[in-house]
Amino acid sequence: MISSPNAPSLPASQTAASKAASDLLDQSALSDLAQRLVEAAKRAGADAADAVAVRGMSQGVEVRDGRVEESERSEGDDVGLRVFVGRRQAVVSTNDVSGDGAAKLAERAVAMARVAPDDAYVGLADPALLARDFLALDLLDPDMPSTDELERRALAAEAAGVAVKGVTKSGGASASCGIGGMVLVTSTGFHGKYLRSSQGISMTAIAGQGIGMERDYDYTSAIHGSDLLSPESIGTRAGERTVARINPRKVATCKAPVVFDPRVSGSLVGHVVGAVNGASIARKTSFLKDSLGKQLFDTSIRIIDDPLRVRGLRSQSFDAEGVAVKKLAIIDQGVLTSWVLDCATARELGLVTTGHAQRGVSSSPSPGSYNLHMEPGSLSPKELILDIKQGFYVTDLIGSGVNGVTGDYSRGAAGFWIENGELTYAVSEVTIAGHLFEIFKSLTPANDLEFRYGVNAPTVRIEGLTIAGR
Repeated sequence: MISSPNAPSLPASQTAASKAASDLLDQSALSDLAQRLVEAAKRAGADAADAVAVRGMSQGVEVRDGRVEESERSEGDDVGLRVFVGRRQAVVSTNDVSGDGAAKLAERAVAMARVAPDDAYVGLADPALLARDFLALDLLDPDMPSTDELERRALAAEAAGVAVKGVTKSGGASASCGIGGMVLVTSTGFHGKYLRSSQGISMTAIAGQGIGMERDYDYTSAIHGSDLLSPESIGTRAGERTVARINPRKVATCKAPVVFDPRVSGSLVGHVVGAVNGASIARKTSFLKDSLGKQLFDTSIRIIDDPLRVRGLRSQSFDAEGVAVKKLAIIDQGVLTSWVLDCATARELGLVTTGHAQRGVSSSPSPGSYNLHMEPGSLSPKELILDIKQGFYVTDLIGSGVNGVTGDYSRGAAGFWIENGELTYAVSEVTIAGHLFEIFKSLTPANDLEFRYGVNAPTVRIEGLTIAGR
């Protein structure tokens, strides 16, 4: 049997909240349940089966105007069973498997599979691809914050935000923490599990009066509380960003360089990875369907998916089918090197899974990414915009006007106008438009990459986008 190590135990100095969470760290009951479901499915007539058990605990505090508006906590376990009868599959899920519930759930799943349509591509992962090494990725913070500490963080963020000169009102602040984990058991002998903690702080500020009000925000999230930015810095940055947006102007329609702030530049990485998702490629609904092995970016560009990053927000040692995961350069020296695949899409395309299966308890696996980032360039953000006579620095994108089938790109945007290499006045209510092929070709990254989000990119510059204004 392939199995992963037990989760680490909490130290004696743990907080009250950590003690309350300690029971969540024991996944033995979930492991036993998943194993019983798989065995019950085999007894009920399934040719193969896998079971996932998902555990979650979340706690959050929201404040506004110096008072707690909401404080909530939730916990729960859910299980899902996938069974195969020949080339037919079915998935069932529940949050209550007591008594003979496992046997009944398995019988129902097998009955559903027997009347499901044939699918030539379904099935468990090849045992040779299953994970055998489970790296220590430091995904669990042993010192989870108490409700009082969450309240303190949220109030501190809000106080710092409203203290910024020009901020007229708080839009609210919040602090949260949680623990989530999964157990996966398959009839081919895989048994893996992981737990991951999370913590976050956010603040929204409002500036201006009447119809001239503007708002902006900032947030921080991390696996470990020690990696969070301070509540005060989050509030201050939210306030400063908001004040900078006061009295925005519109600009005349033109073509000009557009620079994406790191807060929004990761969206471009997301468009690449969405277009190379195996499901889209198999359905031929991606504008990149004929681009494997082709040069899409400048030779300096690399886009990496790294599920094994220590303390990564989406790190794990195996995917939702038990396949070992690895670091993958989806774009390497500007060239598209790989699709993002699970087992089913890989079979349909005549390839091998890349270990990107993701799954909830009520669905079959589908491809998805982990910790994505675009590698930085050599220029500073200031150097990147220094030669721009007239251009647009984007800090916010609005809407979802990106066509993944054709590659057409059109997004509402707000930010700041660039004149002679300097950010000048705030700009809002404009649209930036182009085609993703051209965007990729002209993209230049700065050197300011930080790992703050699930998808990270430095400041990037795009040449010649259409800016539709007044």
